Amino acid sequence: MTDPHATPHATPHATTNTPYADRAAVHEQRLDGFGTVRVLPLDPAADAPVIHGWVSGERAAFWGMSDLTRDQVAAVYAHMDTLDTHHAFLVVKDGEPAALLQTYDPAADRVSECYAAEPGDIGVHLLLAPAKSGGARPGWTAALSGVLMAYVLLGLDRTRIVVDPDMANEKAIARFLKQGFTAGPAVVLPEVDLPDVYLPEKKAQLAFLRREVAFAG
Repeated sequence: MTDPHATPHATPHATTNTPYADRAAVHEQRLDGFGTVRVLPLDPAADAPVIHGWVSGERAAFWGMSDLTRDQVAAVYAHMDTLDTHHAFLVVKDGEPAALLQTYDPAADRVSECYAAEPGDIGVHLLLAPAKSGGARPGWTAALSGVLMAYVLLGLDRTRIVVDPDMANEKAIARFLKQGFTAGPAVVLPEVDLPDVYLPEKKAQLAFLRREVAFAG
C-alpha cells in the first residue's frame, strides 16, 4: 500500500520555508509526484484553531468533537499530551496541514475489552483534512496513508494496526479495507466516564493491518 523504496526517516528540522518549518518532526518522507509529508507532535494550543476547524464540520461527526469549542479541543489534546499511551500528531504535506493522526496502546484503551490484543499492536485514529475547493484528487488519500503506515509500522516498529471506526461510518470502513485492512468483529466499545475524559458507548467495526501485508514484497 506504499512504496517500500521511499525511505522514511525522522528529522529534527524541516528543510523548506513553510509555516511549520521550525517544528521538529518524528517522521518525514518525500514521495515522487506527491510531495513531502511531515508528522509533527501536536501542539494543543497552537494547533487548536486548525483541529477545531476540522472536527466541528459535519463531515467529522464520527470524530465525536463537533460540539466542542476551540478551547475545549485544546484542553482535550493538552490532557492527551500528559499520557504515555496516547499520542496526537499534526500531519503536514508540503507545509499545509493535511491530517490529524492519533496513536495509542490498545492495552490502555477501551478497545482492549473487545478483542484479543497481540504484542506489537498499535491503535490508530485518522482524520483527514477537508478537500480544498479543487475537490478530491485521485490517489491523494492512499499516498498520504501510505506514509503514515510507514511511520506507525516501520518507524515505531509495530507489527499490527488496529482501527475501530464507527459502524455507521461506511466511508471510513471502505477506505480501510481498500488499504489492505482485514475486517474483524463488530463490537460495542464501553462507555468511559472519568474526571478528565468522557466517551459514550460506541458501536464499532474493528479492522487490522499487519506489517507484512502493508509492505508485502
